[in-house]
Amino acid sequence: MSALNTLWAHSLAADGRWHSLADHLRGTANLARRFSTPFGGGEVAYWLGALHDVGKAACAWQDKLASVAATGSRVGIDHKSLGTRIAYKRGLGGFAGAIFGHHGGLIDTPNLRETFRRKLADAPGNMVSAERELPGLLPDLPDRFDHLVPAAWQADPLVGELALRLCYSALVDADSLDTSAHFQGLTGPRVRPDADFGHLYKLFEQRRCEELTGRGGTAIGDLRERVYADCLAAAERDRGMFRLGAPTGAGKTLASGGFALRHAEKHGLRRVIVAVPFLTITEQNAAVYRRLLGEDGGEPVVLEHHSQADFDNPEVGRWARLAVENWDAPFVVTTFVRLFESLYARKPSAMRRVHRLANSVIVLDEVQALPHAMLAPILDGLRLLVRHFGSTVLLSSATQPSFWALDEFKGLPYTDLIHDTPQLVSDLRRVRYEWQLDPKPTLAGIADQAASEPAALVVVNATADAKTVFDRWRDAEPEAAAWHLSTRMCPEHRRRVLEKVRARLARGEPVLLVATQLIEAGVDVDFPVVFRAMAPADSLLQAAGRANREGRMPDGGRVVVFAPEDGGQPPTYKTLVGCTGRQFGPDKADPDDLTALERYYRNVYDLLNLADSRHVGQRIQQARRRWEFETVTDGPMDAGTSRRDRKLAFRMIDDDGISVVTPQAAETPELRRELEQIVEELRQAPVPDLTKLRRLQAYTTNLHPSALRQRGVMALLRPIFGNEVRRGVLVEWVGEYDEATGINLDPNLEQFLL
Repeated sequence: MSALNTLWAHSLAADGRWHSLADHLRGTANLARRFSTPFGGGEVAYWLGALHDVGKAACAWQDKLASVAATGSRVGIDHKSLGTRIAYKRGLGGFAGAIFGHHGGLIDTPNLRETFRRKLADAPGNMVSAERELPGLLPDLPDRFDHLVPAAWQADPLVGELALRLCYSALVDADSLDTSAHFQGLTGPRVRPDADFGHLYKLFEQRRCEELTGRGGTAIGDLRERVYADCLAAAERDRGMFRLGAPTGAGKTLASGGFALRHAEKHGLRRVIVAVPFLTITEQNAAVYRRLLGEDGGEPVVLEHHSQADFDNPEVGRWARLAVENWDAPFVVTTFVRLFESLYARKPSAMRRVHRLANSVIVLDEVQALPHAMLAPILDGLRLLVRHFGSTVLLSSATQPSFWALDEFKGLPYTDLIHDTPQLVSDLRRVRYEWQLDPKPTLAGIADQAASEPAALVVVNATADAKTVFDRWRDAEPEAAAWHLSTRMCPEHRRRVLEKVRARLARGEPVLLVATQLIEAGVDVDFPVVFRAMAPADSLLQAAGRANREGRMPDGGRVVVFAPEDGGQPPTYKTLVGCTGRQFGPDKADPDDLTALERYYRNVYDLLNLADSRHVGQRIQQARRRWEFETVTDGPMDAGTSRRDRKLAFRMIDDDGISVVTPQAAETPELRRELEQIVEELRQAPVPDLTKLRRLQAYTTNLHPSALRQRGVMALLRPIFGNEVRRGVLVEWVGEYDEATGINLDPNLEQFLL
């Protein structure tokens, strides 16, 4: 055995093989290059991969690996600083931060040089012994890397910052895949070949046509075909920014899917990523796309990804990060939270998938639901992906926000997919509005009004309000055909409820449904009357899209907007509801007035001071220009407390919830036992199985942090990874689960008796 082959990257796998350091460096480098070449970063990523573990060549590191191999313990000797130093000094500058952060995460770049120098100074002998091995490990190592960095990345700090995020993502994904292959005894990393979008588009078209053949023609159906045809025509255009402003019920799910598949085929793009605001829509849309794209045998085409545990925390297990979702699929359906909190994360597990955004079609459905506070970094990231990294972005919404009024989108060219949006809105108008704002009704009063209708939907602003309305129906008539939807229910439970509700509506049977906002954006139900608690204008219009959706009522559906005397609302609603009241209401415009909607959005942006340099979104942008990755993700340092101020960090949701698995929601006892078995296997596994994690997604929901403060709730949460219940760690709910309303946060006291 040569001296070179005695250098190891990882200890023996189950098959008894050790992992050669030379093989690992080249394997990671080649894979990182493959991931990054489509956006112009192939050579930068290659050398980041080739250098990321060269510190492991140090004698001390090799000796310690040999001594801990039997126990699987950590080596605990720095191996990242040498590669960082080489990349930094030879011209990669801040891009060397990808090597330094390939385990612990990207740090603030202004601190990078001092940090890696201090690490190397702590053990100078390690650097010397590792450098001796460099000529053998990397004989082709260039003296300078400057020429490998594209000029645009060097000219604009925001372009460079996003480029580093993409290269870092490619590096940590390649590293994880190469390491996983070793420990699983595979001959090489598992990476799917590029998708044949020509085949997928033809399959989509064929199955869509087959479904339409059985439906018969309707006026609404004809309008949907018009929308679909407009979208397909626009798919032939060059890559860039597109808008789909069709009203609710215009078939945007199929139209945007057809656009994305044809556009990907036309331009040779790598994948389609559809992101939506609510889990309910990921479930519904993923089911539609699976129906149209799924084939027997082979790997699934459509990947649905929304649940997320914090795999970067050491407590979840040493190799847990290897099981992280990396979006290696042709068609991904995910949430806004997963998409943008991955893009602006800094740790490996969250960022493994980010490189997949380049050279892809990104469809943002119900784009009006993007959080206003984060619009500056979100819109800027989208702009850069389109202008510099080969992506196409489609913004889809019945209530298109006025993003081009904001600096981040000013001057950015875009294409509207629909030729005549105002005419389409007029042709698809299917409801009339009624207002109950003064005097304010009670929730019980609204529940009674709804109960007097043959079928009605009530949409409220808080989970507690939904339970109040549902309990009123259940108390008045226990056998009533009433259902409840909220985030206290897992996705599979919500899917079953929607299936029953749709079936009763189709048969013309009585049905009452109360839901929180999760029902209104993109969920396909059709009620004759909808009661909507006063909310931001776009929410009112979205709720109206659940009334007379198929246009079968000659006099139109009814939408009753009410201001509940005893109802709650999210803190963020106060300003938005005020802006709504100025533009819409009795003797004012209806929410489907596009001109009034434009005024509403501009009013909101002005009142929220989105362009002010002190606004959180602009402060995040300032940190991005300085390549301060910790500041973006964790917030700036507070001089008084010497801690980071998380209120000024990038956050899609103000209060991160906790991901809770609910086997109790299974439809049968056999399935419940199967889910409980999977949970237990994940607890015991040294490397969590990604397939098993995906299996649990349909039974995983999020609990708001406020729920965790209720008496006894923490005692009913069992960690699946690690041994601590906290935000970001996947846990199992072992308390009561109501078959109608889901997780019961008012548990019986007996559950706490020992």
